[in-house]
Amino acid sequence: MSTVTPPSTRSTATAPAPAHPRARLDWRLRFGVLSLIWGFSFLLIKVGTEGYAPFQVTLGRLVFGTAVLAAAMAVKRERLPRGKRVWAHMAVAAFFLNALPFSLFAYSELTIPSTLAGICNATSPLWGMALSLVALSEDRPTRVRFAGLGLGFLGVLTVLGAWQGFHGLDATGTAMALLASLSYPVGWIYVRRTLTGTGNSHLSMTGAQLLLATAQLAVVTPLFTQCSTRVSLVPLLAIAALGALGTGLAVLIQYGLVAEVGPTTAQMVTYFIPVIATAAGVAILGESLRWTTPVGAVIVLAGAALTQVRRSA
Repeated sequence: MSTVTPPSTRSTATAPAPAHPRARLDWRLRFGVLSLIWGFSFLLIKVGTEGYAPFQVTLGRLVFGTAVLAAAMAVKRERLPRGKRVWAHMAVAAFFLNALPFSLFAYSELTIPSTLAGICNATSPLWGMALSLVALSEDRPTRVRFAGLGLGFLGVLTVLGAWQGFHGLDATGTAMALLASLSYPVGWIYVRRTLTGTGNSHLSMTGAQLLLATAQLAVVTPLFTQCSTRVSLVPLLAIAALGALGTGLAVLIQYGLVAEVGPTTAQMVTYFIPVIATAAGVAILGESLRWTTPVGAVIVLAGAALTQVRRSA
């Protein structure tokens, strides 16, 4: 999870990898850290919602994440983008890439396990593939990618236990988690069509995006929640970690990986997130695990991997 990519479609920047002799070891360590941070994000959301309303969890997450990006921009002496048109497009991107999916995941985890939310997040590449067929004419499908799309959604049905009538699952919460996963590729397709070639750095654009998402939640949250008179320390710490690490630091690590090893390798973190989210939910939160969950998750990830296979030049 991030401002970011599922997240598969969460970054499109490319840059040649530097020839530093220690780069190979360094990027693998950062890749592992990023997988852990995003994998544990679903546990942190669950803990946060135990003390605060979902919109409050999302607002807190965005505040802490924006603070980290603001600090990074200050250190690198980068400025926010300029131009009304750019800011208008970024407001839409902030909604689909941050405000909406973060809120939907927080609401979904009121009624579904964090393990299921983490697996639903892995469907982002599948949604991205399906949407690109309609929205991106230059993104030509192949039989392998079509097969991956079908396989991935078969995995979703397996996770949900469709042949059992979705017994024991909260339909609303599950639908919210799947919609959150759909929101990411919608946002990135919008970014690709409207904000490509603006001349601004990824750090500057992401900082502005988080700032706008924070403003959106700052308007919405007071309208639908009441200010708590009691501070719940553990949930508050979970929200702070979710924002500072899962939203702020993770974005910086991700962009560093994209610049060093390219987006294809960097986005493979998507396939580790549900594994870590499931392990954390079961081991730390004591969530139950049916056999359909890990089996379906493997099928989803296999399908998602196939959707990323490109035609050879």
